[in-house]
Amino acid sequence: MRMITIAAVAALAMTAAACQKPADKAADATAAANTAAADSAAATNAAAAASDASATAMQTGNTADAAAAGDAAKTAGAMAEKAGDEAKKAGDKAQDATKDAAKH
Repeated sequence: MRMITIAAVAALAMTAAACQKPADKAADATAAANTAAADSAAATNAAAAASDASATAMQTGNTADAAAAGDAAKTAGAMAEKAGDEAKKAGDKAQDATKDAAKH
């Protein structure tokens, strides 16, 4: 999450300092960082839900609760993977914007 925030701040700084074409790339990087941050927050919430479901399953010993906990964990994992993919895209866009800004 910190890396995403850092990427977003860097992209915003580049937006303010760059000329038009680099500014467009910086804006794209900022948008990508915001998407990654939102996906990261959603993954964090899903992980918390999975943790709660797991605790419930342990308390009840119920097979249905255990299955629900497994499903919640699977969902959290998929969301975390998506957040990671979006963070990589944001990093790539920030790097591209930085290179473009350095040229001008």
